[in-house]
Amino acid sequence: MKTLGDLFRGNEEWARAVDENDPQFFQKLAEQQSPKYLWVGCSDSRVPANQITGLQPGEVFVHRNIANVVLQTDLNLLSVVQYAVEVLKVEHVIICGHYGCGGVQASVDGERHGLVDNWIKGIGDIAESRADELNALDEKDRLDRLCEMNVETQAHNMSKTTIVQDAWQRGQMVEIHSWIYRLNDGRLRSLGDPIVG
Repeated sequence: MKTLGDLFRGNEEWARAVDENDPQFFQKLAEQQSPKYLWVGCSDSRVPANQITGLQPGEVFVHRNIANVVLQTDLNLLSVVQYAVEVLKVEHVIICGHYGCGGVQASVDGERHGLVDNWIKGIGDIAESRADELNALDEKDRLDRLCEMNVETQAHNMSKTTIVQDAWQRGQMVEIHSWIYRLNDGRLRSLGDPIVG
């Protein structure tokens, strides 16, 4: 392998260590996937869902995109949600953002960033509609609060998808959680009670 050999070596070391610790791990993993959680998070490489929650492979179904946006027109996201809710029967949908999110910051910095500006436009709209609250804060707190507002909005958006609405109508237990992660201390924080049907 001429390139990325270090990743294959890392994989080999990881697989060997897992196998030594639990010789049945990979066999059990291959036989079933039954996570209780769907994680919709930011694509930021510093926010890996399994690691920061202490979950093992197979325990969380993950979808990531720039700034953890939930759009009713995103067929990729909606396909993930439908599979997670209808096939895997997840009980918890976690919308997780993080402080210092570059997508959130780019939505309000007044600069052009290209295609991504279309993706994050809704976050700028949140900032506009809540300008009084945000403008009362200093710059760092303003961005942190907008990161929180974005998570809360995306959780609300998730609750309005036909997939979640149909699950609730069937009596299926699905809770939508609004979480945020702080990069500089590695801690998750809930932004309030889950949304339930």
